[in-house]
Amino acid sequence: MILDLQRFITGERPYWAELEKFLGKMEADAGHRMNLEQLKHFHQLYERTAADLAKITTFSSEPDTRRYLESLVARAYGEIHETREKQRRFSPLKWLLEILPQTFRRHVRAFWLSLAITLVGCAFGGGAIALDPESKHVLMPFSHLQGDPSERVAREESAKEDRLKGHKTSFSASLMTHNTRVSIFTMALGMTWGVGTIIMLFYNGIILGAVAVDYVRAGQTQFLLGWLLPHGVVEIPAILIAGQAGLILAAALIGWGKRNSLKSRLRAVSADLMTLIFGVGVMLIWAGFVESFLSQYHEPVIPYSIKILFGLVELILLCLFLSRSGKERAETAPPQN
Repeated sequence: MILDLQRFITGERPYWAELEKFLGKMEADAGHRMNLEQLKHFHQLYERTAADLAKITTFSSEPDTRRYLESLVARAYGEIHETREKQRRFSPLKWLLEILPQTFRRHVRAFWLSLAITLVGCAFGGGAIALDPESKHVLMPFSHLQGDPSERVAREESAKEDRLKGHKTSFSASLMTHNTRVSIFTMALGMTWGVGTIIMLFYNGIILGAVAVDYVRAGQTQFLLGWLLPHGVVEIPAILIAGQAGLILAAALIGWGKRNSLKSRLRAVSADLMTLIFGVGVMLIWAGFVESFLSQYHEPVIPYSIKILFGLVELILLCLFLSRSGKERAETAPPQN
């Protein structure tokens, strides 16, 4: 067959350009995925270009075109037959806005169980204080919580000096360090088949319930909300998510109804555990700053209404973030095997 070379090149060049465009997208973004129709079209372009290369190989007058087609075919072949997982560039923003909330929702049952255990602890602690107010010395580990709530409120509101002046940064750092240590420990206790994690969640619930009932009984509900809400609406969910991670670890260890090995079960949840606990760390950093720079200041310095409103806004935003962020991307992403 006699081939009109120039006419052939002119007619086929649009297909080569389209294949090159496909390859450019795939090489620029390791996470790029195509749907079934796009994959079929890509493969057709590859086969057509490979056939064109075979036709043009016999012509010595077009070495540049031949090298160009050889490069295209080689790149396409590599993309089609690549079996190794491509390394993806870590994006902190994508991790925060997509991966973290998606991971949370994927294991949301463990979170609800973590919340239920904590609420049972709250009921126990609150009931104990209501029935026996003197038990606060046993239930509350912090000395500043063991006194009369009304006396503490009067003392805090009448203070004329900023007791954290010059120490806000160190105070917030100590809060972050302590709470992060407790959170990691709560997750790690999942290694006890979840028993240790359950105890930690229950004990935190006891303290929270005891403090809440103690201040409400003393008629200091407004102070309680203004004091706890600004940082608590982030700090408490962070501890719950740490408990969620511990329960996920426990479930992987126990392996209810699963035939795969312990090693494979732990490998399957390891990335999610790291995501959740790093998310807890981010939340506790924010909570530490808020507690140091806002929660510890009361009326008349900062009105309780402003602090309560701030806490409620935080809570709404956190709920929206955990329930909605990254959801559209997850729903529209093509399935991955």
